[in-house]
Parts: sequence; C-alpha cells; structure tokens
Amino acid sequence: MNKDYFLMLVGHNQLKHTIMKTRKNLFALLALVGLAGTLLLTSCEKDEEKEMEMPKNIVEVAVSNPQFSILVQALQKANLVTTLQGTGPFTVFAPTNAAFNELFSQLGVSSIDALTADQLTPILLYHVLSGKVESNQLASGYVSTLSPGAGGLGVSLKVDASMLKLNGNVGITAADISATNGVIHVIDKVLLPPTVVDIALANSSFTSLVAALTKANLVNALKADGPFTVFAPTNDAFSQLFTDLGVSGLDALNAEDLTPILLYHVLGTAVKSTQLQTGYVSTLSAGPNDSKVSLLVDAAAVKLNNNSKIVATDVVGTNGIVHVIDKVILPPTVVDIALANSSFSTLVSVLVKAELVETLKGEGPFTVFAPTNDAFSALFTQIGVSGIDQLSKDDLTPILLYHVVSGNVRSNQISSGNVSTLNGDINVNVGTTVTINENTSVVLVDVQATNGVIHVINKVLLPPAK
Repeated sequence: MNKDYFLMLVGHNQLKHTIMKTRKNLFALLALVGLAGTLLLTSCEKDEEKEMEMPKNIVEVAVSNPQFSILVQALQKANLVTTLQGTGPFTVFAPTNAAFNELFSQLGVSSIDALTADQLTPILLYHVLSGKVESNQLASGYVSTLSPGAGGLGVSLKVDASMLKLNGNVGITAADISATNGVIHVIDKVLLPPTVVDIALANSSFTSLVAALTKANLVNALKADGPFTVFAPTNDAFSQLFTDLGVSGLDALNAEDLTPILLYHVLGTAVKSTQLQTGYVSTLSAGPNDSKVSLLVDAAAVKLNNNSKIVATDVVGTNGIVHVIDKVILPPTVVDIALANSSFSTLVSVLVKAELVETLKGEGPFTVFAPTNDAFSALFTQIGVSGIDQLSKDDLTPILLYHVVSGNVRSNQISSGNVSTLNGDINVNVGTTVTINENTSVVLVDVQATNGVIHVINKVLLPPAK
C-alpha cells in the first residue's frame, strides 16, 4: 500500500468517525430537546388541570354555571354574596334561570330589576339551610331555613325525600353539587316563604283544614301579618269530628258553624313550643260581649283541653307558627271548661247530681265562681261528710246556684259591693285581690266560654240560711 493511499484511508476513517460522533451527539441533543419539550408540555397541562380543579365555594359554583346567572344577580342585589361565601357550611336549593323566569311571570314583572333587596332577601334565604345536607341525608318532614319567620325562628321548608320534592310542588332536578362551604341541589321552581295558610296548602295532611278555612272565608284573614299560632287538625282529626257530630263531611257544616271552631284553633300571638305553659290562653274565637274563648294548655302532657294531643310542633311561617294536633277542639261552654280541667272534677260531679249540667250548657250568658276540688274537700270536712254521696240534689242545688251570676261579667267589670246570684247576694271586695263574703279568694279570672265566664275560687260559698 503506498503512502498516499494510506493517508487518504486514515483521513477517510477519521472523517467517518467524526461524522458518526457528530450524528450521535445530534441525536442526543434532539432527545434532550424533546424531553425538555415533553416535560414543559406536561408541566403546562398539569398547571391547567390544577387550575381547573381549584375548589369553589357556593357562589363561585353558581357563577361558573350559566343556568344560575339570575340567581347570581339576585344574590348580588340582596347583598348575600359575602354570606354564601362564608365558612358555612350551607345547603342551597338553587333555582335555575327558567325557575326565576317562571316566578317573574307569576309576579307579573319582567326581570330581577323589578324586585328590591328587601323583597329578595327572605326569598333567597328560604333556599338555604344551615349545615351540609346531601341528598342521601334528606329526610321527609320540616326543616328550618335561614329565612326569618315568626317567633324568631327560621321559616320551615317541607321536604318529601321519597319524591325529591319541596313544599309539595318544587322538584329537585340535580343533587349534590359539592362546594368548599356546602352543597347545592338544583330545583325547578323558586320557593316563596309561606304564611300559615300556605303551610297548610303545601301539606296533603291538611286538605280538610284548607277546605274548612275556604268555606269559612278565613283564608285571607290568616294570610295577614299576624302573628298567629295555629293548632292545625289533620285530615284524620276532621274525619273523627264528622263521626262525632254524626255528619258525612264538611258539606254538612256551614260557614257560621265553622268560623268559631276554626278560630278556636288560633291564638293572636306567635307561641313556639318552648313557650307553651300550662294554663288558659285566649283564642280568636268570639265569646259574649267581644270576649275571646279560652283554651286550656297542658304543657306537660302536650294536650289541649285535656283531649287533643299536639303531635308536631314549630312549623314556622312568615306570619305565625303551626302546631299539629290529632283532634279538632270545639269551643266550650262553662260546663265543658269544667269537664276539661281535672281541678274541677268534683264540681262536675256536683253539677251532674244537682241536674244543672243542661242549664249551664244553655245560652246564658253566665258568670260562674268555680270552686276547685280542694275547695270541695274543705267543705266536706267543714260540714262533716265524706263526699257528695252524702248530699242530695236538694242540698247541692242552692249551693251551686249561689255561685252563678247572670251575665258575662269579666274581671275588669267587677266592682266592690253586693252582687246578685241565682240564689241571693254575695258581697264582693275588690282590692289587691278579689274576695267574696270576706273569706273566699278569687285565684284565677276570666276563663272564657261560649256562654259565659268562669272565675276560680278557693272555697265553696254557702248561701245564708233561710
């Protein structure tokens, strides 16, 4: 091999080696560039994914969903955005735009612009519960919302868990949209805070009550500002009443029959269950001379007039509180008042033996000074008998009539002096307390009946010997 050829061959091999090395380095460089690009793209994708997955509070969830744009506007107008961005947790029943448009049509307005913040606030808060309640935790019954109601309580919302309905006609169409501070359930109508009448309308257990209120023309009266407390009888309670009265149904009763009965279930104040106390309260049912008929509350037994049980409490409306009862309560005569109060059981027995029950169930009106059981026990000891079995009708009748005054005389109409009873005069002294015949005290006044009024006394009055 000559020298020139050898040098040429060596040069060629070096050039080939250089080219191969360069190609290898180039491939390595491209691989590094590709890897860097891949890492960069992956990093960007992860940043975007992280941004997309950033948790949102309830307001942010609503803002991000175009079907809630009117709800967001309403929250802004009512200054409730900050509230629902708070820690909560909250459960929000969120109406869609279609739900709001249906409301606007119902109200005869064109948009949210026609409603003020004061109008929107109670409506919007009626869609909010305190606490996070997912769909599998919803239970049928009433729940308290954040909308302010009677008695300082939140207005009640009726949940039908099996049908996923609210207040009987509002459907939950999507559930469990999670937020950092609670949960959203989508609904197909806007909920309006109910009056006590609306509460009855939304509950199928009160169809008879609603029909009775309608027939008696009392719907508008109980939609007024109030506040009211309504002891609401169920359909079963009305069915039992019809049986007791021997009638087939509501058609057998007219408005004049129904009005005093229905108003006897209504108080003119908002009384929540924790405020119920044993004793007499005035209803809106009219007695003689514009008086109001009394209702006996037994807070311990949770009963009214000793026979109607309170089975559910504190269903709150905008204008009152509803307590559910299992029997219709009828406005009482003076005899019925005695029958419903165990403190007057001896008086009732005496009235029966003296055959005066029907008399004192009559039209009257009567004012009855009613002795308690203890008062009769003291009388029996005083006259040396063991009980009424040792007294005859002739013994008892003049004593009882000595406790009855003609007319409906309430405490503010009593003055000192002689008062004529159905069996002679009694002497009344009005001071710090009211006393009769010097040694008998009036311990409770103005228990009002349909045909008179009762004042409770601590001793039996004995008429002067003739």
